[in-house]
Amino acid sequence: MGGSVGLAGRDGRFEVNKFQEAMRALPLVAILRGLKPTEALDIGVVLVEAGFRIIEVPLNSPQPLESITILRQQFPQALVGAGTVLTAQEARDVAAAGGELIVAPNFSREVVVETVRLGMVSLPGIMTPTEAFAALGAGAHGLKLFPAELASPAVVKAMLAVLPKGTPLVPVGGIGANNLQGWHAAGAAGFGLGSSLYKPGDDAAAVRAKAAAIVAAWQALT
Repeated sequence: MGGSVGLAGRDGRFEVNKFQEAMRALPLVAILRGLKPTEALDIGVVLVEAGFRIIEVPLNSPQPLESITILRQQFPQALVGAGTVLTAQEARDVAAAGGELIVAPNFSREVVVETVRLGMVSLPGIMTPTEAFAALGAGAHGLKLFPAELASPAVVKAMLAVLPKGTPLVPVGGIGANNLQGWHAAGAAGFGLGSSLYKPGDDAAAVRAKAAAIVAAWQALT
């Protein structure tokens, strides 16, 4: 499975710097739920060519660790990791597969602490200020506002008014090329794109078209 990339002694500063650079270049997270390892290379090529530098394979995908290893080996310029990470053991499994990023739908202190210990970037899911501050206190590098359908741009604006300055807040859920503007105006640092970018069964041509539309929508705002 691609070897034990840094389970011992990995310096997380490199991954954090890589995350920050990726967010400056194109702060869009490609969420590839349902991706199969046999599709990873073709879909990865399309995304990287479109400018994506953050790629997440949720762990409830088929053989996700294999896909993560393929993407990490083929696209070293991208920050690659896992989503739907619910336990510290899963974080360790992702690290062993070469992953650099741990995304979760929830805040688990155990997962965040282990992610940071392993030298990976931590983006836990939050919905309230209590969760947000607890996640940052545990060492999270950014916050995933999830599900964004339960929130609004007004929530982002209110959260950022009290969170530490510069905290990356990334809405995920129901985000697509047609609704970036309001969230961006409220201060969202970036976005996680799931089914609006990739759905199981999409081929490279379909993903290329959707990626181009999303990137164009983002560039129109900046």
